[in-house]
Amino acid sequence: MLLSASEHNQSAKFQQMAEVLESVEDYVRHETRGLQGEVIISGSKMDDRITLPKCLELEPFIPAGGRLWGNTSIGVRCHSPKTWTIYVRINIQVMADVVHVARPLTRDQPLTAEDITLQRVNLTQVPDGIFTDPFQVIGKIPVTNLPSGQLLRENSLRLPYVILSGQKVTLHIKGRGFSVSSEGNALANAAEGQVVQVRNQSGRIISGIARHDGIVDVRP
Repeated sequence: MLLSASEHNQSAKFQQMAEVLESVEDYVRHETRGLQGEVIISGSKMDDRITLPKCLELEPFIPAGGRLWGNTSIGVRCHSPKTWTIYVRINIQVMADVVHVARPLTRDQPLTAEDITLQRVNLTQVPDGIFTDPFQVIGKIPVTNLPSGQLLRENSLRLPYVILSGQKVTLHIKGRGFSVSSEGNALANAAEGQVVQVRNQSGRIISGIARHDGIVDVRP
């Protein structure tokens, strides 16, 4: 559509809001390119009646306390030839496949591939601590019974125990230039890599790192 001379002058004098929106969307896509999942930007609308001086270079930014997640605002600054700042409300969705329970799970039973399924969700609307890779959960243990269809979260699973409370364990004490082994009894359950307390043969309580085969590594 051809512009009249007066319309052309207005266009050259004032900032086009479509350009502001385009700069915001380009900025968001660039800044979210590392997120896992499909990023969908919506809701970015502005009143065409807003009049701001034409800007030589638009500078989008995240306001203090803001984040590129869900309903949010993106600021756009202009430094030349006039200084101004405007804020654009947008909605950012991040769609990804997330691990859910495929069939009812029983507490303390290790998960298998048949126990889980992937469902596509908006990550901005689910709690933290979710799983997007089935291999992150296979072999882990539910801490409670879980119904079919439930989203799996980190706090609903634990690692398998490699040491059980009351179990006789071998303490490996290693230092610079020496290594000593002794026996003791574990005072709690522990998964691989967790800290566990052990009562040694003299009754002293020692903390160490749980390992497979009933071994507890101790650093003096």
